[in-house]
Amino acid sequence: MQTKRLTIAVQKSGRLFDESLQLLRECGLKVDAGNGALKAQVSNFPIDVLFLRNSDIPQYIMDGVVDIAIVGENLLEEKGGEITKLLDLNFSKCRVSLAVPKSSEIQSVQDFEGKKIATSYPVTLQKYLRSNNVSAEIHTISGSVEIAPNIGLADGICDIVSSGNTLFMNGLKELSVIIKSQAVLVMNPDLKGDKKEMVDKLVFRIKAVLASKNSKYILLNAPNERLNDIIALLPGMRSPTVLPLATSGWSSVHSVISDDQFWDTIDELKKAGAEGILIVPIEKMVN
Repeated sequence: MQTKRLTIAVQKSGRLFDESLQLLRECGLKVDAGNGALKAQVSNFPIDVLFLRNSDIPQYIMDGVVDIAIVGENLLEEKGGEITKLLDLNFSKCRVSLAVPKSSEIQSVQDFEGKKIATSYPVTLQKYLRSNNVSAEIHTISGSVEIAPNIGLADGICDIVSSGNTLFMNGLKELSVIIKSQAVLVMNPDLKGDKKEMVDKLVFRIKAVLASKNSKYILLNAPNERLNDIIALLPGMRSPTVLPLATSGWSSVHSVISDDQFWDTIDELKKAGAEGILIVPIEKMVN
């Protein structure tokens, strides 16, 4: 009996493409994505990768053509429908924001009352305006949203902002953030049986990769009289590993620390008497 294959959709170009493929490869999937290819078969896992236009992916998920996908969270807000979010992936971070010309007298969302806003995200924008009791005219356009105020089409825009450079180059300033976004893994909610089991296996791998990116493996030497103080700074995955050194009165301590607290932890360890501190990157971390 032939094994059923999963289908995963990723953006065929742009900001999500490279990082999505990198994540899949870090999960051990051998993805051969040729130039311009719309489909790639993974040789060592029962999954096919489809390279699709970002805005089309939610509909493919809802229609059951695609089982899972990596998309921007902002797209779920706009077109998500009945789609199950499985994981935040912590890359391709951006935001959907309101922006106006630098010379504009508009200072807040309330000032858009009766004004015109150009956007590629009409659903997201409309929700935001309603939540602020503002009635504005929405012009839905695709691409080159930033030019709309300069040609007199709109008083402001609602668009994706990453670094803000595009707004700056078009003489615009960010007024307010509507939603924050990042890449997420999503699934057709009707997925069951063997395919759901394969999704669970893939999610397990992704979690291991993501956990490793936010952690460091630490080894250090500690005087035994300060051991309890040093261990208290290193909770690790369960508790630190402590091994006696050949030198009497000293131990080697091994643990995992969060990348977010890395330098603060190192400073505290040195104050507590730790020496010979060695930091090693983690390739995968399985809980």
